[in-house]
Amino acid sequence: MSEKASSAAASLFDLRTVIAILFAFYGVVLTVMGFVTATPENTAKSGGLNLNLWTGIGMLILAAIFIVWARMKPLHPPQAPPRDADDRPPMHH
Repeated sequence: MSEKASSAAASLFDLRTVIAILFAFYGVVLTVMGFVTATPENTAKSGGLNLNLWTGIGMLILAAIFIVWARMKPLHPPQAPPRDADDRPPMHH
């Protein structure tokens, strides 16, 4: 596998990216539910706040923070030290 492909796979499966995708998905669901299912009764139950809407917006903001963090500080797999010709194990026939 090429270095660029392995780097793309590593960044895709970076835990921060996975968390960001999950937060974004549920954030969109809650934001839509906040717009679609908001009733005065539900708002009164939550102390006058549309909790689905505000929680969804908060989750979308958090997802954006995780994505920015993952892009600004990407993971770099540890590099093995270069081996000299003398470091090779002996060959047995």
